Amino acid sequence: MSAFADAMAALVADPNLGVDAVYRQGGIGPAVAVRVLRSSPDRVADAFGTEILSATDILSVPIAVLPDLAAGDRFALGPDLLTVSHAERDAAGIAWRVLCQR
Repeated sequence: MSAFADAMAALVADPNLGVDAVYRQGGIGPAVAVRVLRSSPDRVADAFGTEILSATDILSVPIAVLPDLAAGDRFALGPDLLTVSHAERDAAGIAWRVLCQR
């Protein structure tokens, strides 16, 4: 493992930062328990001259834990069910940046 992979593993394992999630490929695959980092920034978008505030969910997931992610996959975090709309690898190839819809 590289130092960056070790750091990512430490971050998701930290009880103050990482959260438990259940991953299902395609939303229907077998349940896989994982730890992820979750951020939920609000986004401001413009629609016909009106600003709309919408909640978003972004997950950081170690690639070592889930080597393949695609749109339509799902994560359950407590009562929240998040559907992957886009997943991209970071520059070092250590973690996924996963954009989700509730």
